Amino acid sequence: MSRAELGPTGVYHRVVVYLLFAILLLPLAGTLIYSIASSWSATVLPSGFTFKWYIQLWSDPRFLGAFGQSLLVCVGALILSVVLILPLLFVVHYHFPKLDALMNILILLPFAVPPVVSSVGLLQLYGSGPFAMVGTPWILVGCYFTVALPFMYRAITNNLQAINLSDLMDSAQLLGASTWQAAFLVVLPNLRKGLMVALLLSFSFLFGEFVFANILVGTRYETLQVYLNNMRNSSGHFTSALVISYFFFVLVLTWAANILNKDKSQ
Repeated sequence: MSRAELGPTGVYHRVVVYLLFAILLLPLAGTLIYSIASSWSATVLPSGFTFKWYIQLWSDPRFLGAFGQSLLVCVGALILSVVLILPLLFVVHYHFPKLDALMNILILLPFAVPPVVSSVGLLQLYGSGPFAMVGTPWILVGCYFTVALPFMYRAITNNLQAINLSDLMDSAQLLGASTWQAAFLVVLPNLRKGLMVALLLSFSFLFGEFVFANILVGTRYETLQVYLNNMRNSSGHFTSALVISYFFFVLVLTWAANILNKDKSQ
């Protein structure tokens, strides 16, 4: 579309959007340049460029271990969330729709308590005794599950309301499908986009979570953010390379998920 077709108002809105986008990208661009700079102190531009910081980062076994452990914990929490949340939402919206208002309140409770306060309570509850899990990845999976609940619940609930669950189930059953067949073969495919959004939002948030990981497990099960905190006194170029690598990984994951979602919907 040309500028003449957009009109002065449309051009103005596009310029504002591009300007805001550029402002948001400035810190990321600065971090990227600093991560490939050989030296950058008292000059406007770096004195040279190098990829040695990325080579040093991705050849560090400790970083690779922290990266893999973060992935395992996040994926485990998300699998647990999907397994528990999807059946719950189906039952609530199909059989007990009046409970949705109560669920909207209960699902926000994890955000009502600060992570530091929750961590102290979890340390006392699971620090000893038969359920001693402090310092293990299992306690992180449980914590991350509760953190992901609001994202999962809201995204999937919005999708369920958009597809009109009751009418969809009734139509499938009129055509001879059982309740389980209608749920798995009709409803579940229609929840793909909502589930994808929920998983991406939750993963992006959990992959960068620091408070629970640092207090509950620390270096005993070092995640990516704990590793970044422990390396804060190292070279700024090194930590910038770590931040850019983290951002690039989430960006590629989001792009791949969107591509797969589009291919399936066509």
